[in-house]
Amino acid sequence: MMSSGNQSQKESYGRSRKDLFGERTELYFAILCGLFLITGFILGTFVKTSFWIPLSAYIIGYFFGGYYASIIAYEKLKKLEFEIDFLMIAAAIGAAYIGSWAEGCLLLFLFSLGNALERFAMNKAKKSIEALGKLSPSKAFLKIGDELIETPVENLKINDIIVVKPNEKIAADGVIIKGSSSINQASITGESMPVDKIAIKDIDSIPDFNVINSSHVAYTGSINGDAVIEVLVLKLSKDSTISRLIKMVSEVETHKSPTQRQTKKFEEWYVPIVIVMVVMLCFAYMVIEETFQESLYRAICVLVAASPCALAISTPSAVLSGVARAASKGVLIKGGRALEDMGTLKTIAFDKTGTLTEGKPKLTNIITFNNFDKYTFLQLVYSVEHLSNHPLARAIASDIKSKYAINVKLRASDIEVIQGKGIKAKFQNKAVCIGNLKLMNSLNMKIEKAVLNEMDTMHNGGQTAMLVGYGNTIIGLLSVMDIPRKTVAKTLEKLKSLGIKKMIMLTGDHQNVGDAIAKQIGLNEAIGNLLPEDKVEAIK
Repeated sequence: MMSSGNQSQKESYGRSRKDLFGERTELYFAILCGLFLITGFILGTFVKTSFWIPLSAYIIGYFFGGYYASIIAYEKLKKLEFEIDFLMIAAAIGAAYIGSWAEGCLLLFLFSLGNALERFAMNKAKKSIEALGKLSPSKAFLKIGDELIETPVENLKINDIIVVKPNEKIAADGVIIKGSSSINQASITGESMPVDKIAIKDIDSIPDFNVINSSHVAYTGSINGDAVIEVLVLKLSKDSTISRLIKMVSEVETHKSPTQRQTKKFEEWYVPIVIVMVVMLCFAYMVIEETFQESLYRAICVLVAASPCALAISTPSAVLSGVARAASKGVLIKGGRALEDMGTLKTIAFDKTGTLTEGKPKLTNIITFNNFDKYTFLQLVYSVEHLSNHPLARAIASDIKSKYAINVKLRASDIEVIQGKGIKAKFQNKAVCIGNLKLMNSLNMKIEKAVLNEMDTMHNGGQTAMLVGYGNTIIGLLSVMDIPRKTVAKTLEKLKSLGIKKMIMLTGDHQNVGDAIAKQIGLNEAIGNLLPEDKVEAIK
């Protein structure tokens, strides 16, 4: 990569100009420079033609290769700063002066190609950051009295009330003051299971956002479930969880590799030394017996030879080839620092949801009690759950249908979803309830100690357990879990064989879920209940 000053200059320049061919114009110019360099060399070496024809090709190549570098060098010179851009332009002009047009054009081609590759990589990083911004909705429904007014999220103020409709993204960080729902927070915390949220009771004395119980908190970019909720805005758009996430990623993307930092330090000394040396060599005729033209020729030769085109292109080309090679194998590497650091890694921190696991809940256990027929049990559960839109219900219904020969024509009736507890219905004229202990206790269902012990075992194993009641009896137990990917265990073993000594999982899920997954796949440690900024701190 290039120097930080050079880089920042190109970034600001890139924002202010409109390229002829879009964001790849600099790359196209570098390629055109190379084409005219080859054309001039072939015409001048192998074809008997006028001197001016190959020279014209070199001059055009000079234009395309030096266009962007000249602008950046000019901006730097106005600040009395001398960097590689200036040195390369000076060397190319010197080469032209002594008649070495091909050498000068080659210098500009290599330098412009290095810059173009660097900018190409930076644009890729910029797009990944912009993609994060799409997690946050652009508008919200602001509640004023009994009216709902659609308004841009930038116009929301602290203590505004927004209404979030079913299956819509939440537009601001805040606290739920009305309604209850299951909210998908996977894009923010990485939790694989939707989280049940309820309204806060004491609206008049709401504590600071960071200390509010998580069961009342709504995050920007998370997806509401099947119920309407009202959220009191406690953070502005620029301070939201998504904004902080984008800021953290931006900071990580712009971290330079060790080689890049060393190049910058070297460049700060190298460029001025070369300039001073070249100027001194111009006056060598005053010390030794030769003409001024001979001294000038020697000085320009030194300038051309000292031009650091290899320094300019080495890191960007190496990084781009490494990133491209990894991408062909399905691996995304963002930047030179990440690529270079991989060579010395001893510890790796993994996200859980969608990385180590499938990213969606799967039915993991089916247990029946009191000799209840398993097929009838599955028929009953499917008939109720397939009518619900809750993600866990959909996962259970989908897995039962795919694995068992269920009679899909039998239907439950009188479906009633009880937020945060489960679901009630009727099946073959008898009451059915599927949910947690709170639901069963509210219905005065008797739960034996053996059943509770079975539930505790599932919870300790990172699974979400649900009781099934039919009539006045608990007839079974279900559990769901975001299961590990099939290839994860072998992949981790391969990493260990490559010298990775410590592997840690960072997740927004509960600690017991993280511990269970870590144990299954062979990780050293799992840290749960983490927000994005907590994961960054854990890595630091």
